Amino acid sequence: QVQLVESGGGLVQAGGSLRLSCAASGSIFSILHMGWHRQAPGKERELVAIITSGGRRNYADSVKDRFTISRDNAKNTVYLQMNSLKPEDTAVYYCNAAKEDYGLDYWGPGTQVTVSS
Repeated sequence: QVQLVESGGGLVQAGGSLRLSCAASGSIFSILHMGWHRQAPGKERELVAIITSGGRRNYADSVKDRFTISRDNAKNTVYLQMNSLKPEDTAVYYCNAAKEDYGLDYWGPGTQVTVSS
């Protein structure tokens, strides 16, 4: 069992930055693919960024060149550095840990990010 806890959300003005963190419990963090997803009011949850166990990264087009995902396996933590934030980035951000081959899929409770114009 893996528990995920996000932190770092808050209120920021457009153009500002935030860094989200997601701490994972357990001893299998290094084999998990880690992702950040977000859900805005009235919209479906969408993938923002993912980093595989091997360190490969992918981003949604809407956040490329502004957001950076990284992981520290020694700290069981994944990060999302968000720069040049826009009001449309306002959402609840969720951390996800998954390994399809093992049937593993975990979610954190989410952290609110609000970007004011």
